Amino acid sequence: MTANAANTADTTPARHRQPRVLALLAAAHGGPALAVTVITGLLALRGGLHPFHAVAVTSAVFTGQLTIGWGNDLLDLARDRAVGRTDKPLAVGSLPAGWVARALVVAAVASLVLSALVGWRSALVNVVLATGAGHAYNLGLKATPWSWAPYACGFGTLPSVVTLAGPAPGWAPWWMTGAGAALGVGAHLLNVLPDLADDERTGVRGLPHRIGEHLSRVLAAVLLTAASVLAVAGPAGSPPAWTWMALALVVVLAVLTLCARGRAPFRAAVTIALLDVVLLTAG
Repeated sequence: MTANAANTADTTPARHRQPRVLALLAAAHGGPALAVTVITGLLALRGGLHPFHAVAVTSAVFTGQLTIGWGNDLLDLARDRAVGRTDKPLAVGSLPAGWVARALVVAAVASLVLSALVGWRSALVNVVLATGAGHAYNLGLKATPWSWAPYACGFGTLPSVVTLAGPAPGWAPWWMTGAGAALGVGAHLLNVLPDLADDERTGVRGLPHRIGEHLSRVLAAVLLTAASVLAVAGPAGSPPAWTWMALALVVVLAVLTLCARGRAPFRAAVTIALLDVVLLTAG
């Protein structure tokens, strides 16, 4: 091999090299994808689905989430390189774009097949609304005042992806849909905050960029608290005592989010989001 060939074979700095499987998971935004998958799995278990259907619908959502993450990094490749994103395998060159494109196609086919296994109603909502909303965000809504809408749609319809796969297919209760939508928009506001400056440099101006960091934190706290209230007060019957205790903790954390300084507001808001997930799946 010539020196020139050796240089073109791998120009990635050693500190950026990682196993391709891990790089693929990182490019798929593995953390958020797994979080949404866990929520789906818990909803499926609480919803009394047949084990086969529970596994199928959870896997369908997971593979759909993978396509959203990979699609995001493929579309943002030039932007991520422009701002020097060292946390993106595609941007630093540790993962070929062709690998990601092929993985996206495989995951998309798998999501379609798995969705079909649990019935056309659940499949339609998962593919068109839950997963489709994520791709709509990637394809342009992220840079508009409507950047929150895909999150409201995706998280709001997620419970229905599960309930429509059950033995008596039906839409999720209104309170669950509302709590999911509020949780999704709150998560969007929190997720964008660390990247506000980089996004502005590359022309991405979604809702958080337009209203600013402080107001985004305030709105996130309000929405996440609203999700908690819906999750506690929405289900029929008297809520268990522990849910009221959790709701009281949410209120304290919301006040902390509004009044504290430094990283404390962000951490408090993330904690509220985690409590929302517990309350939503328990309900």
